[in-house]
Amino acid sequence: MSPVVTLSAYSLIILLGALVGALAVVFTQKPTRLVTFLAFAAGIMFGAAFFHMLPEAYHGGGFWAFVMVPAGFVFLMVLERYVLTHACEEPPECEEHVHGHTLGLTAFLGLSAHTLFDGIALGSAVKEGVGMMALLAITSHKVPSSLSLASILKTEGKSSARILGYAMAYGLMVPVGAVLYFAFDAVLRFQRLAPLALSFSAGTFLYVAVSDLLPHVNRHGKENRGRNLVALAVGLLLMLALSEVTEHPGH
Repeated sequence: MSPVVTLSAYSLIILLGALVGALAVVFTQKPTRLVTFLAFAAGIMFGAAFFHMLPEAYHGGGFWAFVMVPAGFVFLMVLERYVLTHACEEPPECEEHVHGHTLGLTAFLGLSAHTLFDGIALGSAVKEGVGMMALLAITSHKVPSSLSLASILKTEGKSSARILGYAMAYGLMVPVGAVLYFAFDAVLRFQRLAPLALSFSAGTFLYVAVSDLLPHVNRHGKENRGRNLVALAVGLLLMLALSEVTEHPGH
């Protein structure tokens, strides 16, 4: 299957995931078991970074590809905390801080910027042969993110059609990011660009897991710590198992 067809299929899956998250808010006010899902998503993202993206980056770019891991981590931290208002993944807390009707747009812009980099991650992962791993990691994060965005928009009184429109635009940032990655790759023709971009993206995945997902689980999952710990472990073990099943053919 060509990279274009693969990316199109993966982008459609991620877009559907974003729409499912928004629909959950449109039809139900309180999405259930979000904290446990976030624990599972954190495991998926850790596993994607450590078991797939970083080994592939090392295989293609050697030790120096790893310098992009802290670069990705710090870049996303600066982007979210100092450039854009961070769109939290905690609908109840977000609702408490809504003033006027501007937070929804700010959340949309912040999450869309992040999703753009997810698209870059997906593009680099597909080129390096680990697109399925990135797909699982990105999709597992897009659903709760879409839940948060939809919750904010619904609190602001947005219609169901507008909420779904925002969710669709948000999901479409993935193929836009993937196209940008391949465009830069074609222009620069730099052999080590893919491993460096993959390593950079691994840093952003680690930031999301450490800064967004696990703090939410720690604060709001006290009543189900055992279940959430199991969900985290299942996410990690799933990615470890997939690393054996879908090992890069070139290894």
